[in-house]
Amino acid sequence: MAEIVKIRFLLLLPLLIFPSLLPAQEKNIPGKKKVEILHSDEGFFEGDLRRLRFNVRLKHKETYMTCDSAHYYESADLVKAFGNIHIFKGDTLHLYGQHLIYDSRAETAEVSDGVIFINNKTTLYTDHIFYDMANEVARYETGGKILNEDNVLTSKIGIYYTKENILNFKDSVMLVNPDYTMYSDTLVYNTETEIAFFHGPTEVVGDSLRTRCEEGWHDTRNEITLLKGNARVDNLKQIITADSIYYEAENGYGTAFFDVTISDLTRDVIVKGNKAWYYEDPEMFTITDSAQFIQVSDGEFMYLHADTLKSVVSAIDSANDKRLLRAWYGCRLFSDDLQAKCDSISYSLTDSVIKMYYEPILWSEDNQLTADSVFLFTENDAMERMELYNSAFVIEQIDPDRFNQIKGKNLTGYFRENKIYLIEVRGNGENIYYAIENEQLMGVNQSTCANMDIYIEDGNIKRIFMLSSPEGSLDPPLHISASARKLDNFNWLEELKPKDRYDIFRRKK
Repeated sequence: MAEIVKIRFLLLLPLLIFPSLLPAQEKNIPGKKKVEILHSDEGFFEGDLRRLRFNVRLKHKETYMTCDSAHYYESADLVKAFGNIHIFKGDTLHLYGQHLIYDSRAETAEVSDGVIFINNKTTLYTDHIFYDMANEVARYETGGKILNEDNVLTSKIGIYYTKENILNFKDSVMLVNPDYTMYSDTLVYNTETEIAFFHGPTEVVGDSLRTRCEEGWHDTRNEITLLKGNARVDNLKQIITADSIYYEAENGYGTAFFDVTISDLTRDVIVKGNKAWYYEDPEMFTITDSAQFIQVSDGEFMYLHADTLKSVVSAIDSANDKRLLRAWYGCRLFSDDLQAKCDSISYSLTDSVIKMYYEPILWSEDNQLTADSVFLFTENDAMERMELYNSAFVIEQIDPDRFNQIKGKNLTGYFRENKIYLIEVRGNGENIYYAIENEQLMGVNQSTCANMDIYIEDGNIKRIFMLSSPEGSLDPPLHISASARKLDNFNWLEELKPKDRYDIFRRKK
């Protein structure tokens, strides 16, 4: 035992006699930029190894390191440090942990056990980190958490480019914000701009908003988002899907492009197109390029196409609003019971009133109806009546040459189970009616009357009631040729009638 004490004393004797040999006074060889040992309470030599204990302080270039103890391998210029590791550079970068391997030649630091990495306003927590100090790149592969302003980001793998203020997260990425949580496969986050770029399947979940996409970016500071690839936004009132969706939350403004679908969950309506613009206050959207409006009611569908569709909401009071859909240029409508064509449509979704302008044409079963303007009224999602204003004209085809015809100033048609059963003509009434019994043509009634009521069964005229001062005659079928039996302004437009839901996109005038 005495011999061991004597050997240790002999080892320490040169340090006591020559203080300049103490580790605290050691300096780098000029040009080598080796690690400097600034201080330690105790120091031991073991060949190439220097053991430093208590309040150890080291320096390499502009980087400082403190710890409880360290092993410095002088020839390799390598440091292994233990306990309360603190690496710092200037006032902005701090790295903490319990174990450190520092290679001064490669300028890399490997820190483990309770790692905390602080750079400006960003704090990283992990169990193990590899920091390339020359290139200012930190990497972890055992899971990590980063705090930046109001955002918390976690992932299994992370790369932090401190010079560029960019974080690259991979595998089980999650970003938690006070307003939402984002899940992604790969996410790149700029700590300076607070913009997150995501790649691979990504989902954002909030109290009143859910989004998903394949890639895009989100500005967490300014609340601006771009979603691309199977993009979807669900705000609990509407679901929007498209190839790409751009939205500014603060301005309440958004756009969507290609395969756009807006589903209104509160009104069972769907809007489709390739280009859409949305404004939150006042609520309004515009959609073009193959624009289509679809209304669903008890399994029945109504399809409307126009060059442009626009939906606006006008506030009536704090508890109610009025939503209006406008369509213009090349409007076509198709449902199983009703088809239509016109140039402009105004549809009040609140009052369920469809107003058609500029050469409107309606087809209800075998009947064609035209006027200067047409209003359609629905109740409980079913057709209730239609009103035709100025130059109302109803045509029913009997055979290729014969047509029942009704004219008047104004006309009102009433529906039962979405089928027209009564037509009221008010003002300047005229009609041509082919009387048929047992599938045999008996005669032709051509008359005029100021007002008349026409009853329809199975889409065909069955009875006509002249209400005031009727004039007319019942002629034999061949008394006048069928082609001559036409009222003024007769125009049979069967070729324009939409044949199915896809035919509404036909451009034929």
